[in-house]
Amino acid sequence: MARRAYYLTNHEPSSVNPDSKELANVIINRMGLSPRKKGSTELKYRVLIELYERMKLANKEKKPELAVLTVEEMGNIAGITRQTMYDYIKRWLDLDLITKTTYIYEGKVIIGYKLNGVTLENAFDKAAVKIKNHMEQTLKYVKELQNTLKKEKISETMKQKESLASAPNKNT
Repeated sequence: MARRAYYLTNHEPSSVNPDSKELANVIINRMGLSPRKKGSTELKYRVLIELYERMKLANKEKKPELAVLTVEEMGNIAGITRQTMYDYIKRWLDLDLITKTTYIYEGKVIIGYKLNGVTLENAFDKAAVKIKNHMEQTLKYVKELQNTLKKEKISETMKQKESLASAPNKNT
């Protein structure tokens, strides 16, 4: 099974009336999509906004290919290299915020990514479902662990009683 990691944080806006830049940064941070290294790009929020703007335009123009961003475009928007953007894309894909897609443009096959929903809210609803399902599965494992520990303890107690009962009585 693929190793997936969710790094949810408790990041909050610093002002009462945050602008779109700050809100996008808060979302990126809360979802664990922020750079792991200090000094990395602070512009990743722009990718989120651009994905949304492209999806709106694609729906308005009824041209789904307009919603797609290539890795190079995403990297340029975020101010990072293509390879670094690939590392970040993995986390976006793990949360189902974006989907990989292909389209043909001027006879060439273009591979890119688009928002996994008609709106940001829709895409984040899908991410929330993914995280909720993950937590529900983890809860099942917790219940199973609890039950297994209980059974193992009962089994161990029974073995100890049997060994004590089968041991020769020293008082005779």
